[in-house]
Amino acid sequence: MEDTTYDVIVIGAGPVGENVADRVVQGGLSAAVVERELVGGECSYWACMPTKALLRSANALRAARQLSGAREAVTGDLDADAVLRRRDAFASNWKDDGQVSWLDSAGIKLYRGQGRISADRVVEVTGEDGATISLTARHAVVVAAGSSALIPDVTGLREAAPWTSREAAAASKVPGRLAIIGGGVVASEVATAFASLGAVVTVLARDGVLPLAEPFAGERVAKSLQEAGVSVRIGAQAVSVTRNGDGTVHVALTDGEQVEADELLVATGRTPNTQDIGLDKIGLKPGAWLVVDDTLRVVGEDGALVGDGWLYAAGDVNRRVLLTHQGKYQARAVGDVIVARAKGEAIDDGRWGRHVATADERAVPQVVFTDPEVASVGLTAAAAEAAGLRVRVVDYDLAAVAGAALHADGYQGHARMVVDEVRQVIVGCTLVGPDVAELLHAATIAVVGEVPLDRLWHAVPAFPTVSEVWLRLLEAYGR
Repeated sequence: MEDTTYDVIVIGAGPVGENVADRVVQGGLSAAVVERELVGGECSYWACMPTKALLRSANALRAARQLSGAREAVTGDLDADAVLRRRDAFASNWKDDGQVSWLDSAGIKLYRGQGRISADRVVEVTGEDGATISLTARHAVVVAAGSSALIPDVTGLREAAPWTSREAAAASKVPGRLAIIGGGVVASEVATAFASLGAVVTVLARDGVLPLAEPFAGERVAKSLQEAGVSVRIGAQAVSVTRNGDGTVHVALTDGEQVEADELLVATGRTPNTQDIGLDKIGLKPGAWLVVDDTLRVVGEDGALVGDGWLYAAGDVNRRVLLTHQGKYQARAVGDVIVARAKGEAIDDGRWGRHVATADERAVPQVVFTDPEVASVGLTAAAAEAAGLRVRVVDYDLAAVAGAALHADGYQGHARMVVDEVRQVIVGCTLVGPDVAELLHAATIAVVGEVPLDRLWHAVPAFPTVSEVWLRLLEAYGR
């Protein structure tokens, strides 16, 4: 076996792994990444980029149809084939040449194959040809292997070969009928996309639509889906699934009803890609989520660091926040703290320090690209109360903002800020409405910066923009 030594070895070359390696190299250390699939990972080929490409064309058409003068110019419907071709381009036609080229330009070594930890600081890589290379890390091994769709234990479900988010994002044609088990972000976005492309969609949302968001967000998205022709079955639960010889899928529900579809998407959660990375060799459970300390070093069941702290986990595998942008944020902290430890520099691990991912706790931004969009950051009102905060909730009708009325005829939307009354700062914000995604970063800065409301009053929104909602929220609060 060939032995090769690097300062840092990263298992997984998705956005998280790429960012870890990049920060390490920028810090003056050497790095290698191990990837069993495509460089660029889930986000580039089966999630963020292709799914948003599927959604964008319908979003643009909706925007045109909501403006008098523009709607008269719209004479046709979406061209589904053209949308799929555009999606293909954003997925780089499922080829990773460009990202491999970037790794090379950044000075990061790529090893293709399945990476498995075989001993402290040692990763064995098994290529497609069965050949094995042993890599040794001087300072750290980082697990950034991501996660995969979870298939729940429903009778006949696996045998029916359902779609997961991957198959939905890479679909080569639009099914006539699509059933979806789940009501979260993936389920809601896929329902939005495929309904706009002409599919007859049924959503089996046992726990409701967007159950982790503010209730009004899920209610508005559910209503919009229904107006688009989607059958939204709140509380529906599948008990068995079968697929006929002609490909038709039958989903039996607990109430005795059956749903028929040409394809079935399962969107009920994620599971970590840690089953086959050698965790058993270092006393950890294969297939388990990895627990980390504040600087994202892996700890065992006893709470002690694995080894002497050489193993890190970033992104989905540590289950802190399963979002690409938050994983990349963790990656920057991990890369920087590894460099600092390697060089004997001081570790900045206090709250909001350079070497920790404090925002994972209470300042996570997220956009759900449904129609309407849902943009949120921080805590919901319920979560803030559960955390023991004394809160005040302030709601405002986005349609009452002059900029919103200009943005679209008949604009409908809603804004909520959650205020910690003790500290007089915003701890959460949710916006629902057309194109509210671009309002989110202002809310994120307010939450992360813990900007006092008295100071926020002096952040004057430009008129006439939808951002004027900030002034209206503060006025409603009483500032």
